[in-house]
Amino acid sequence: MAHNLTENISIEDLSALLRRGGIVGAGGAGFPTYAKLDKRADTIIMNCAECEPLLKLHRQLLEQNAHEIARTFHMLAECVGAKEAVIGIKKAYKRTIDALRGCIGEYPEMRLGLLDEVYPAGDEVVLIYEVTGKTVPPGGLPIESGVAVFNVETVYNIYKAVALDRPVEDKLVSIVGEVENPVTVRLPLGCTIEEAVRQAGEITVKNPVFFIGGPMMGFEGSGLLPVTKTTNAVLVLPEDHLLVQRKRRKSSIDLKRAAAACCQCTMCTDLCPRHLLGHPIEPHKFMRAATCKDIQDTDIFLNTMFCSSCGLCENYSCMQGLSPRSLIADYKSGLRSHGIKPPKVEAAPVAAEREYRKAPMERLMARLDLTKYDHPAPITEMTGEVKKVKLMLSQHIGAPAVPVVKESDLVEKGQMIAEPAKGLSVAIHASVSGKVVEVTEKYVIIRNS
Repeated sequence: MAHNLTENISIEDLSALLRRGGIVGAGGAGFPTYAKLDKRADTIIMNCAECEPLLKLHRQLLEQNAHEIARTFHMLAECVGAKEAVIGIKKAYKRTIDALRGCIGEYPEMRLGLLDEVYPAGDEVVLIYEVTGKTVPPGGLPIESGVAVFNVETVYNIYKAVALDRPVEDKLVSIVGEVENPVTVRLPLGCTIEEAVRQAGEITVKNPVFFIGGPMMGFEGSGLLPVTKTTNAVLVLPEDHLLVQRKRRKSSIDLKRAAAACCQCTMCTDLCPRHLLGHPIEPHKFMRAATCKDIQDTDIFLNTMFCSSCGLCENYSCMQGLSPRSLIADYKSGLRSHGIKPPKVEAAPVAAEREYRKAPMERLMARLDLTKYDHPAPITEMTGEVKKVKLMLSQHIGAPAVPVVKESDLVEKGQMIAEPAKGLSVAIHASVSGKVVEVTEKYVIIRNS
């Protein structure tokens, strides 16, 4: 049932609505949004930093729907009892800022938190410090510092759930790179990456590679993969592009290259955003210990769990072209697979030199050979229809949703096809109307009618 955004709504009622509406962090790790509603949050932040190079969907969505999104953000502040609601946005997004200034004056608790054009401004630990001065403890959650962070598309999905009674059934995805007409298109969940890329016209290179999620933290993926609630972008690149070659390197070779070439210049650590905020992650020490198989100081390896995987060390800082982030990710994965959790440590003071060690986005894009792809990618609706959708039941952190449909069932767009599991979980809904043709524990396939 739709609600008036001016009505008071309790945390319990809003949590239940968001859980059944399938709302999760749209573009991050997919953390269920209902679990972020917490009375301990004296500050809430809307993330419009647009962290990854070339992505424009959040600023465009906020510009086009400033009133609805601001009103919903105000409702969230009232719901949790937050004293302050901050919109973290880069100063360069002038049109979006103008749109916001036309409506946020209605809400006394709301203000803009203006950010420099640097990477990774959208990392929530960095964002929280930039706009509030608060620090998040190493390995901790923002709520431990009295903060909750939501990105723009997530807040817009909350608006649709509350005001329009619509669950999450589609996703905005930027299609950029080696394509004829870069666009940001609204796609039904479960369509393929290939179908998404077709919305941008012809591909302009042979043997294209699809980088899903952005150039810094994304991954190379098949065109047959389905679009999910966390798919933010598809970057189409030529096979010989620097980023593709880096992603395809083997860890065993990376270790040997590091052993031969790492000169311990400390640049990876000096520019590490989390290290500069006092977190005990020091990539240069890890590189030395890993390549020399030196396990005398085990904290060096345990502290890899505080790495945010932003990729700045290997894509910007290292003058030797080595791969600290990738090697650290391998070690983190190994530790987690053995049930090892991050150690409890206190953060060091924020480094005084931090202000002078930020990575300018313009320079980062130039270094990654991405500047030529920095074109407008306006929001548009999908043209044509998909024949079928494959809806993954685990598009979020937590337990997979549980199917409530069976083969041969007819479903309507927006209908719940999988309910939240026990514990941390959200529902999944049909993104098209049609016939259910396959149901497993991992996905539901619907043929579009």
